[in-house]
Amino acid sequence: MSTLSDLLAENTGLSGEAADHLQAVVAEWQLLADLSFADFLLWVPVSKELTAQGGDFVCVAQARPTTAPTAHPEDVVGTRFTVDEHPQLARAMREVRICREEDPHWYRDLPMRREAVPVSFGGNVIAVLSRETNLAAPRVPSPLEVAYLGSAGDLCQMIADGTFPSPDSQSDVHTSPRVGDGLIRLDSAGNVVYVSPNGLSAYHRMGHESDLVGTRLAPLTRSLIRDPFDATEVAHRILDALDGKPGSRTEADSRRGAVVLFRALPLRPHGQPAGALVLVRDVTEVKRRDRALLSKDATIREIHHRVKNNLQTVAALLRLQSRRTNSEEARLALTESVRRVSSIAMVHEALSVSVDERVDLDQLLDKVLPMVGEVATAESRVSFRRTGSFGVVVAEIATPLVMVLAELVQNAVEHAFPDGRPGRVEIAVSRSARWLDVLIRDNGRGLPAGFSLERADGLGLQIVRTLIESELRGSLSLKGLREGEARGTEAALRIPLSRRL
Repeated sequence: MSTLSDLLAENTGLSGEAADHLQAVVAEWQLLADLSFADFLLWVPVSKELTAQGGDFVCVAQARPTTAPTAHPEDVVGTRFTVDEHPQLARAMREVRICREEDPHWYRDLPMRREAVPVSFGGNVIAVLSRETNLAAPRVPSPLEVAYLGSAGDLCQMIADGTFPSPDSQSDVHTSPRVGDGLIRLDSAGNVVYVSPNGLSAYHRMGHESDLVGTRLAPLTRSLIRDPFDATEVAHRILDALDGKPGSRTEADSRRGAVVLFRALPLRPHGQPAGALVLVRDVTEVKRRDRALLSKDATIREIHHRVKNNLQTVAALLRLQSRRTNSEEARLALTESVRRVSSIAMVHEALSVSVDERVDLDQLLDKVLPMVGEVATAESRVSFRRTGSFGVVVAEIATPLVMVLAELVQNAVEHAFPDGRPGRVEIAVSRSARWLDVLIRDNGRGLPAGFSLERADGLGLQIVRTLIESELRGSLSLKGLREGEARGTEAALRIPLSRRL
């Protein structure tokens, strides 16, 4: 299905600013649908001559209410209507006013009431909203319904006036409180004339024990908020909305410990002050869970930091022991142990500063691989070259993968270039959504005759096989390379990533 931008580009010649305004209307219209208990459809004329000559309208967006049954269970986007099929659309554009059908309209055995709301921008009508209410489920009028429908009517008139939505209030629409979270209607003096049950519950959590109707909301809210700066900010947002200024989302902690989101919307149909809407949402439990997660993340990072410190201590002790031993074989074994422990310590160091238990493997290997040449031999003249990117991997595979790569490179340096012979080791990486493929090639003396990976008894290759089979669930192959007089070895490593990204 095409996006709203695609449909506007295909069917209209609207300017970029006009198209942005329609995007803003769509960003806000879930509020309208919930207040109206109705579906909203956005229609644009296919030709500029439509309002005078007649022609087609095409539906480019659709919203369903969460407060009532939908009038359109099917997807209507892309549907075309002629003026004869929906005359109110052209009439609303022509007369620049909200037009309502006198009699209910039947659509697929469902009775519905249709209204057309012109969308004004820059002094011109650029589209029409169709507000379509399902009449099959009758509702008994209640104070909530009256308040909702009255607020919806004011906002629809502001759309026709071109004053809603304001471009200054679009940055936080999708994270703002919604109608079902809690709604408060204020008169032009700032007094509460209606509050929904959820809105009243939010204020009870903040510490207000009695009813809200008849109270001045701005000073009351200021008195309930703990931080003086936040209290002033929320009160000013409410007063600004009463003055006709667009509001944005704000969050505050009450003196009772409740955390509440606020958003104030001005109501000015026909340019006349009619009060404001204040949407509220109690997010205390959400914030509590967020804080618990942050605390857990901080604890995990601290554990990684302490593990890194302990491993560095172990490496230092092994290094000290290697300097005191007289056995060359023991010294080399201890030195390799230092390198392995240091590699693991570097992984934990990277995890200690990660906020999502993920590691940038490129940066980490750029620190680990230089240690390999130093450990192999003091006379090593092997150069390293890496192509491709490992990218970011989860902590689950970071440690075993770093160890496997370090061991394979270590083997290449030790066995391909004996006695300090110069050479190069190339690491080629390719990554897809499912696999991480790594080729480690050297131009050394190649594999010995009769070599078998399964029968190899070297400690390094045993570590590699164990980690690949038990931790990484991948595969490894080794083969000799020979082109003319040149020899070498290639290790091919494949690791599945599809379940670990």
